[in-house]
Amino acid sequence: MSSPTTVDIAPTMRSKEERRLPWYHLVVTGLAGLLVAIALLAIFDALSIPGAILLGFVFHLLFGYTYSRIREGRRWAMERLMTLVVIGAFAIAMFPLLSLLWEVVGRGLVRVVAAAPTPFAFWTTDMSGIIGGADAGGVVHATIGTLLITLWASIISIPIGLFTAIFLVEYADVGWRKVLGKGVTFLVDVMTGIPSIVAGLFGLALFIAFMPDQSVRMGIMGAVALSLLMIPTVVRSSEEMLRLVPMDLREAAYALGVPKWLTIVKVVLRTAIAGLTTGVTLAIARVIGETAPLLLTVGMVTSVNWNMFDGRMSTLPTFINQQYRAGSANCMSDTVTNPINQEVYACSISTNIDRAWAAAFTLIVIVMVLNIVARMVSHYFSPKLSR
Repeated sequence: MSSPTTVDIAPTMRSKEERRLPWYHLVVTGLAGLLVAIALLAIFDALSIPGAILLGFVFHLLFGYTYSRIREGRRWAMERLMTLVVIGAFAIAMFPLLSLLWEVVGRGLVRVVAAAPTPFAFWTTDMSGIIGGADAGGVVHATIGTLLITLWASIISIPIGLFTAIFLVEYADVGWRKVLGKGVTFLVDVMTGIPSIVAGLFGLALFIAFMPDQSVRMGIMGAVALSLLMIPTVVRSSEEMLRLVPMDLREAAYALGVPKWLTIVKVVLRTAIAGLTTGVTLAIARVIGETAPLLLTVGMVTSVNWNMFDGRMSTLPTFINQQYRAGSANCMSDTVTNPINQEVYACSISTNIDRAWAAAFTLIVIVMVLNIVARMVSHYFSPKLSR
């Protein structure tokens, strides 16, 4: 009969000793800190929303720790303080992301929806015949160029990166292969830190060395330059995902007489497909917004070019750069005359800037769609463990 008595009394004694506070005391101390911060900033005539939030968070830490130290003790007060610090670090990390999305969506979506001559014409027209700040034109040519160049860069880099990761995990274990694996790992780490402009210079020099025309620019040059930036990311992410596959699965396949290459294809890759897809998506997101390599290798045009091996191509990063430069440049006069049909357009700086924001919004939409597709692939093709 003594055991039930101990079980019933111990929780009561422990709760009285710890004197835990309810969860909403953090909300109360947070509001108190915010009000004190607003009052202090108002007294010194420096009131602003960011300043009130930051100073209020500092007071929140002070008030929350002090009140918890008095009511709960040092141990739980420190736990409350660390919880608030972690939450604050998360909020600080999320603030640039949310503010960026808010700014891009707020300024870019307006241009996309209210594009001339019809809504969403910005996604279906190009810049052919658009002079100066005319309220028309779109990014279909830049969108197609971005998708084509990124597709070819993925075709080049994904097999190379995946096979390299398989070699490092499955084959570089003993002998000369282990030494070679260490060298490859070192080179991959070095390539991870290569500036993007260097990749562009390499792609440009590689093609110019085999072509008589030194001014040649084409889409495949940009794809090769971007593949140099994709390969290290694919290798490192794929290597980590393959190492997470339990060795028991490989040994079970070997015990059944399955060859090593078939074990890798049927067991290892199938098990790690979710992580591999995520790594490939991260690599694509890493290069799809690169500007410097594409400025050197593909140039800029105002119409759609479907041929990767002939002629310049336009991409969304280069389009954003070109429109921002055009909008930031000082107008020499109040009007710009089209030399073809002698029509006079107003020199509108805001139109070019709006196109740049709308193109940035388009680029974010493409990245979001790619991430959704990657999540769907991971969900439907990863092995089901519920059996």
